[in-house]
Amino acid sequence: MLDDSRRASVEFRLEKAHSCLKAVQTLLDSEAFADSANRSYYCIFHSIRAVLITAGFSSKTHSGNIAEFRRRYIKTGIFQNEFSDVIGNAFEIRNDSDYEDFYILTKPEVEDQLNNAKTFLTANEAYIKTL
Repeated sequence: MLDDSRRASVEFRLEKAHSCLKAVQTLLDSEAFADSANRSYYCIFHSIRAVLITAGFSSKTHSGNIAEFRRRYIKTGIFQNEFSDVIGNAFEIRNDSDYEDFYILTKPEVEDQLNNAKTFLTANEAYIKTL
């Protein structure tokens, strides 16, 4: 069972993930594809952080959080291996769309990111409920 402080941190991080997910659809509807992909990634990232805080882990870097999530939860079989690809793909698309000149995303690519973020967040919330 999680103590009150840790539970509050988990809930805060999940709220951030849900806020990002809501923004994804709004941005997608307005054809702001790069911004939508960015929010999909951050939905995944905040849900990763929510799971990690249940184990008392927090890193200041994206790569640290991602590596620890993969080590603790994917390599051990708690989450399916495909989630590693979802994380990596979302991270790569977010970086490319934020920092690469002339990187263009299509609506289907962003819709895939949205679906992946929803699936990822749902799985993470289901896991947290078991604790």
